[in-house]
Amino acid sequence: MILEESYTLSNGVEIPKLGLGTWFISNKDAEQVVKEAVKIGYRHIDTAQAYRNESGVGDGVRNCGVKREELFVTTKLDAGKKSYQEAAVSIDNILENCSIKPMVNQILAHISNTPEELIQYTKEKDILVEAYSPIGHGELFKNEKIKEMAEKYNVSIPQLCIRYDLQLGLLPLPKSENPEHIKSNAEVDFTISKEDMEILKNMEAIEDYGAASIMPVYGGGFDLKSIISYIFQRIASIFR
Repeated sequence: MILEESYTLSNGVEIPKLGLGTWFISNKDAEQVVKEAVKIGYRHIDTAQAYRNESGVGDGVRNCGVKREELFVTTKLDAGKKSYQEAAVSIDNILENCSIKPMVNQILAHISNTPEELIQYTKEKDILVEAYSPIGHGELFKNEKIKEMAEKYNVSIPQLCIRYDLQLGLLPLPKSENPEHIKSNAEVDFTISKEDMEILKNMEAIEDYGAASIMPVYGGGFDLKSIISYIFQRIASIFR
């Protein structure tokens, strides 16, 4: 089972192969979501300062009933450097000036968007690649070819997307607040054929991530007006 598998970082520390993403999970809900995920078997939780839920995630970690040393928690600072050149320069700068080598590099990597050059560069530096938004912020649900491929393997689209990243040697971080979805996202014990991996890798790229396109993690800029508009859209969707 994937929740029992791990990667070994260059410093010898083991990190679970699958983590729970918590972007856009509110601080007040984060504790319960983390507790549910840990109950299912997750031992890796991902958060960030920008998510504004680190406190809630921390409460979930403290109150989940599992020893802290059994849980892997990651958080992040700057989300603005996304291009290959920016990332490569940043990594080189860290390697040249820090006393502790970075262990992971988190990037946008999913079916139809596989930055192979950056992935290879990072791996050559002996740094593990984590993949955020492995389901393309939900946009991959709209792709009929991906739907057909998922049906071929008798799995859901999220399961296909997560398995794709795993077979690339990446650590996917699918986000969900729904316990059933959190559980389903970990049921990825199947293998995508080499031929189908190439088909998925070369799927037509997502050009528009919807309202989320304005966010830096999807290549957008910090346009305050657009971000506020996006937040209101998110709030409105909750009450529909």
